[in-house]
Amino acid sequence: MSATDTTIDLDAMAELLIDAAIAAGEAIIHVYDGPIEVREKADFFPVTAADEAAEAVILALLAQRAPAIPVIAEEAVSRGTVPEIGRHFFLVDPLDGTKEFIARNGEFTVNIALIEDGEPVAGIVYAPAISRLFLGIVGRGAREARIDEGKPGAWRSIAVRNLPAEGLTAVASRSHFNPETEAFLAGFPIAARVSAGSSLKFCLIAVGEADLYPRMGRTMEWDTAAGHAVLAAAGGKVTLTDGPSLRYGKRGVDPDVNFANAAFIAYGSINCN
Repeated sequence: MSATDTTIDLDAMAELLIDAAIAAGEAIIHVYDGPIEVREKADFFPVTAADEAAEAVILALLAQRAPAIPVIAEEAVSRGTVPEIGRHFFLVDPLDGTKEFIARNGEFTVNIALIEDGEPVAGIVYAPAISRLFLGIVGRGAREARIDEGKPGAWRSIAVRNLPAEGLTAVASRSHFNPETEAFLAGFPIAARVSAGSSLKFCLIAVGEADLYPRMGRTMEWDTAAGHAVLAAAGGKVTLTDGPSLRYGKRGVDPDVNFANAAFIAYGSINCN
């Protein structure tokens, strides 16, 4: 697979994403099953040996099987390693939901996405503690499998659901709910609310278990790209609060840091703009 190709073999890409996510998940669970040592990065966010081990596994596989495609990975960026990017690049969050990992509640994920011309076109979200894996290839659909002994079981197609007559289910961040989120949700007929950590929030909408996820605060591109790809492949959208689609490869948009997202809304069949 070459970053200069006008097309990428999406079947090979799907296999690569699956292999990398499962291998990273195994590295994470190895740490999860023992004592967890937490350190603080320069940006004051927590990091563990699991974050670093999972990223090393992912970067090795991507370098071996897609060497021409640059990789923007969370832990590498925190150390100052930021390659130049072109039409295609990967976004990697080796352990999304480090706080959930530390709390041992199972709601943490491996996120890997392929970006093309600023849009996520393929992505995988794997929650190793609960054995759920979500894969999305935009234009080809989204699917989910349970992981058993390191391999996917039977795949099932997933898609956003039609609007439920009884009202919407909103999914919100377990760690980042705020008054702005409450004010936004007040404009919709919300029948139920679900709290979830990490990029699982996108996936709950993609499988039809929820309808709406507003995030009224800053995130980083590696936090959202894989879940965005899964949701888009399942028929959903991720947009800024004023309407345009959330895009990737942003530099200089946030005065403090590159690859930062503004507030956004992820949703299924409803009209949020």
